[in-house]
Amino acid sequence: MDAATLDAGLSPLTLTERAARRIAKIAAKEAPGTVLRVSVSGGGCSGFSYGFELTTAREADDIVITRDEATVLIDPVSVDYIKGSEIDFVDNLMGQSFQVKNPNATATCGCGTSFSV
Repeated sequence: MDAATLDAGLSPLTLTERAARRIAKIAAKEAPGTVLRVSVSGGGCSGFSYGFELTTAREADDIVITRDEATVLIDPVSVDYIKGSEIDFVDNLMGQSFQVKNPNATATCGCGTSFSV
């Protein structure tokens, strides 16, 4: 997939309004051009782990997803593992975190940061 900025209707992943607000708030406190990179890597107790990183670096083949003032980058390899997912921001008694609701996951760990397909 070529680098592209995708709107919500074409995006391989969606951001909830809460997640978009939180990403925008966090990025506003960082260097200009800071965005959230979401990735998937091998590891974790269920086989794959989600990664969240603030960055100003963009790769030519990144998929760029925007909602409101928030921008998320995803590399082409990770897209295959999280296609159709929704990223939400949760603030509850367990703490604050971004959570991925991944329809491709056949199992997840208790902390929600790793999964298997």
